[in-house]
Amino acid sequence: MRRRLAAATNRTTSWKLSLHRAQTIPVIRQLRIYEIFERNKAAFHARFRDHAMRIMARHGFTVLRTWETAHDGRTEFAYILEWPDVPTKERAWRDFLADEEWREIKRVTAAAHGDLVGGIEDRVLAETDYSPGRA
Repeated sequence: MRRRLAAATNRTTSWKLSLHRAQTIPVIRQLRIYEIFERNKAAFHARFRDHAMRIMARHGFTVLRTWETAHDGRTEFAYILEWPDVPTKERAWRDFLADEEWREIKRVTAAAHGDLVGGIEDRVLAETDYSPGRA
């Protein structure tokens, strides 16, 4: 009985410690906004969904959410990434952009559909201390 109680206590303590770490360790959230084009937007979404996300995951990317939006007469694709720190973010981006499979997919899709992405906006988001859901 004591062993089971000790094991349950250790699991509870471990869970509380993980929760505490998740609440106190800052994470970096990165917002990416791509201008995409109506003429080949289906090809863009297929490339991002079927290839980019898979290759990004291989390089340590965590994609939290994706959206399509419109702004100032442009169609846009927005997504948020989560990183443990800046060096990890920078290394992952460098590795992803140099990935031979990704480079070949970009070459093939550009040849078939033209440019899939126009302008790119890149922002690092800093959470405020009054953000809902923040512990």
